[in-house]
Amino acid sequence: MPTDPRLPADPRLPANPRLPAGPETPAAPQSSAAPRPSPADAPVTRGFLARATLVTAVLSAAGALLGLVRDQALARMFGAGSATDAFLVAWTVPEFAATLLIEDGLAIALIPAFSMALARRAQGAPGDPVRSLVAGTLPRLALAFAAVAALLAALAPQVVRVLAPGLPDPALAVDCTRLTATCVLTFGLAGYCSAALRAHRRFLAPAAIYVAYNTGIITAVLVLGGRWGVRAAAFGVAAGGCLMVVAQLPVLWRELRGRSATVGGPAGGEGGGGRPMGLALIAAVLLFALCRQSQVLIERFLGSTLPAGAISHLNYAQKVAQIPMTLSLMLCTVTFPVVARALADGDTERARDRVERDLALAACLVLAGASVVVACAPQIIELLFQRGAFTGRDTAATVGVMRVYALGLLAQTLVGALIRSYFSAGRATWYPLGAMAAGLVVTAAAGAWAVGPWGVRGIAAGNAAGITVTAALLLAGMGPRGIPIRTRRMLPELCRPVGAAVAATLAGAWAAGRFDSPALALTAGAVTVAAVFLLLGRVLGDQGCGTALKSLRSVSRRLPHGRSR
Repeated sequence: MPTDPRLPADPRLPANPRLPAGPETPAAPQSSAAPRPSPADAPVTRGFLARATLVTAVLSAAGALLGLVRDQALARMFGAGSATDAFLVAWTVPEFAATLLIEDGLAIALIPAFSMALARRAQGAPGDPVRSLVAGTLPRLALAFAAVAALLAALAPQVVRVLAPGLPDPALAVDCTRLTATCVLTFGLAGYCSAALRAHRRFLAPAAIYVAYNTGIITAVLVLGGRWGVRAAAFGVAAGGCLMVVAQLPVLWRELRGRSATVGGPAGGEGGGGRPMGLALIAAVLLFALCRQSQVLIERFLGSTLPAGAISHLNYAQKVAQIPMTLSLMLCTVTFPVVARALADGDTERARDRVERDLALAACLVLAGASVVVACAPQIIELLFQRGAFTGRDTAATVGVMRVYALGLLAQTLVGALIRSYFSAGRATWYPLGAMAAGLVVTAAAGAWAVGPWGVRGIAAGNAAGITVTAALLLAGMGPRGIPIRTRRMLPELCRPVGAAVAATLAGAWAAGRFDSPALALTAGAVTVAAVFLLLGRVLGDQGCGTALKSLRSVSRRLPHGRSR
């Protein structure tokens, strides 16, 4: 593989010669007719990336913590029985909507489009390309979101029958599905706002959306759960989706309103923005995200054939196990607009270097978190959920599933990081969909084979096997289809922290077993894992550990904030 290939020039962009080496994002020259400089055009420093990542991680962690509180409220009030299973079938709708419209779907298509529009505006394009993009996409997308939400509500009985044919109480699941169907519209609008704000390097409001969302669900469960039962949680999903939009829309409105259009074209005209986002790109991104989230459908389908509570155990285990993955991908969330803007400016080498550093750091973080999850699984589940209707038997079942899920966390993280690289240039490619489809076939086949002898753990094992296949295919396909990272150089970097993670897991489990108190055991296990992992990571020369320490030093020099200078 060549060490420094270049992506072909995008005919939709004006010519832009290679800029000299310097900060992460060179400031584009401003013409006399250009609008006042935007924060999105300012140079990006390591300190800014560290602070923006910290803001995103802290608020995302707060959202995840509230998500655990939400799950605790559900577990305490409704346990892990048929009513919770019915709600979790309806919960498939917001799970899919979050992936398609907020996380791995719409944002992957929109952020490169907004980055391209910002680059054109910085180069003095007539009109305001950013406003043109909003005027040309938001009304149509909002109409499509509303239509899909209405159709889903109307077809709720058929949807429940397909998702969980063995469900003992389908009528309850239908009622919940009709309530959660509203999130297709609200999540779509929230995802659009998030993508636009991140492209403008505004990270505070997008990072806070899950805080608002889970607050709505928790409030609804506590206030209405006694009268409405599990339907209160579904109503909370609808209310939380509205809060996600409210948290961002005023910030985006101020950002767009504060940029005056240039002379030479109307702010909403076609001439300013062109057509930076094609149907093929949106289809490729959304189909990949849909295929990836279909792993949940396979799990729910197979789980519906097991005794009551199996779907609930899968849900609780997955939510906790994926916390390290979610936090490790915060850096990629922050740097994705930087990579997209670098490609829009024609600087492929800078984009490649940024992606390689992100992969090493994300792998380091997720493996450290996975070590804690595996070593301290009994203490984590006991502290979080074992109360009320959630019994010690539920804890034991959830612990076993969570430990199996953790085997696929590195692959989950690599898929989340690599998929951004494939689409960061704003071009359609179907290779990721093929890789994800191959992994989905492995998930279905392995899960169907393993569910018989191993029950719910077999379903989790199928998930880990399938996502690992997808990650391997995506890593092998980088180059002509995406940012040309140096795969042979990256493989050793990704393997180095694996040995550290194994040793840290064993040491953490031993330390956690020295204490009877779950809180003390979890603390001892987590501290031991962190110490052993960091020590061995430095000894093995892991790049991710070194980058993490440098980022912490950068953050310590200045208070974090969510926007550039």
